[in-house]
Amino acid sequence: MRKVKWGVLGVAKIATEKVIPAMQQGEASHIAAIASRDLGKARAAADKLGIERAFGSYEALLADGEIEAIYNPLPNELHVPWTLRALAAGKHVLCEKPIALDAEEARALIEARDGSGKLVAEAFMVRCHPQWRRAKELAGTGAVGELRAIQTFFSYRLLDPENVRNRPPGGGGLYDIGCYAILSARYIFGAEPTRVAATIEHDPNFRTDRLAGAILEFPGGRHSTFTVGTQMSAHQRVTIVGEAGRIEIMVPFNAPPDRPTEIAIDTGADLFGGGRRVEQFAICDQYTLQGDAFSRAILNATPLEFPIEDAILNMRVIDALFRSAKNGSWETP
Repeated sequence: MRKVKWGVLGVAKIATEKVIPAMQQGEASHIAAIASRDLGKARAAADKLGIERAFGSYEALLADGEIEAIYNPLPNELHVPWTLRALAAGKHVLCEKPIALDAEEARALIEARDGSGKLVAEAFMVRCHPQWRRAKELAGTGAVGELRAIQTFFSYRLLDPENVRNRPPGGGGLYDIGCYAILSARYIFGAEPTRVAATIEHDPNFRTDRLAGAILEFPGGRHSTFTVGTQMSAHQRVTIVGEAGRIEIMVPFNAPPDRPTEIAIDTGADLFGGGRRVEQFAICDQYTLQGDAFSRAILNATPLEFPIEDAILNMRVIDALFRSAKNGSWETP
């Protein structure tokens, strides 16, 4: 099978430690080049990861005629500018989340995609993982009865002032991990929230949000609630609750690539696990699956399962949550 030749913009930690090594294991993806504004950093990353070509500028990478697709893991405020430049250069683009700093900025990607004829998508790898596919299947087939609520908790502890996640304008927990809580609720419910409310607390020195809580109201009186934090002990859990049971995803977002994952289905027969069963999923890397899904769409000239319009819908919810926290009111995405 022919592999798509990929280039990577920047030497971000997520790229060099997670995404690139994973995509190098793919059946349809080949990382052929990496670029940095510092040629030495690009060469060091290329040597470490076994990448053939290194460039000392993003422009040089985009000018390489052999590169078919770009992975963009740059800081959030650079997502749209460099994705637009990559599309203009005739490259397909898989851009890290969040796709933009607001929905209005992200809308420019639709026109650029249509004008270039290339694919562009937001990199939410969780939708490629079998545990989430199975959770959606179970939820959709009535395994826990009619869905009523989803509860998400996602936190980590990061106090480094130089880390991009702690620096405006693109830093903060809602952009970094709140987007997952929103995306996964939309995915499981198969719907868009009608109104949202949020409370957000900011770090006085970093000026980025470090603790956010939100409620999203979906059609039919269904709710999703979440808490995300960047200065707490690390924890992740998603609970999907229906009228006849619940589904728990144990490690929902940073699913490990080196061990099986599990979800639990509980009928609620008692409070001690009497109605609980566990489904285990074979070892896999969700970044490998994500890269190959995008590459196969290129190779087969098929539409993406989640096009850029989906990313804009997610961004609209984030925008509304920021407005809600500022205004102290419900907001409509």
